[in-house]
This record gives sequence, C-alpha cells and structure tokens, in this order.
Amino acid sequence: MAAEGVLHSVDHYKSEIERLTKELTETTHEKIQAAEYGLVVLEEKLTLKQQYDELEAEYDGLKQELEQLKELGKPPSYRRGKAATR
Repeated sequence: MAAEGVLHSVDHYKSEIERLTKELTETTHEKIQAAEYGLVVLEEKLTLKQQYDELEAEYDGLKQELEQLKELGKPPSYRRGKAATR
C-alpha cells in the first residue's frame, strides 16, 4: 500500500512538472512575440520620426522661400523702408 502511494505521488509530480514545463514554454513564446512586436513598433516609430524631421525641414525651407518671394513682390520703396527699420 505504501508503494502504491509513492507511485501515485511520483505520477502526480511528473504530471505537475509536465504542466509547468508546458506553461513555461507557452509564456516564453508569448514574451518573445511581444518583444518582436515591440521591436517592430520601435522601428516604425523611428521611420516616422525621420519622415517627420524631413517634412519639417522641407516646410521650413519652403516657408523661408515664400518669405523671400513675398519680399521680392513688394515695391522697392517698401523693401528699403522695412530694411531701414530693422
């Protein structure tokens, strides 16, 4: 009878070890997937930041160009007067 109880305990521990091993494997897999997703998000964020910086630089250049064109379109007396007040 004692041997039967020991065998039952051993079987119980084996099944518990198998269950825990399976859970650990699944959890590890989920963590790896989450990390890979996080890397994709970070790469996309970096790409968007670079695009934003490029667009901002282009905007600043076009804004400056527009200001220069506006100055050229003004009468010469206004341009001289504005320059004199600076």
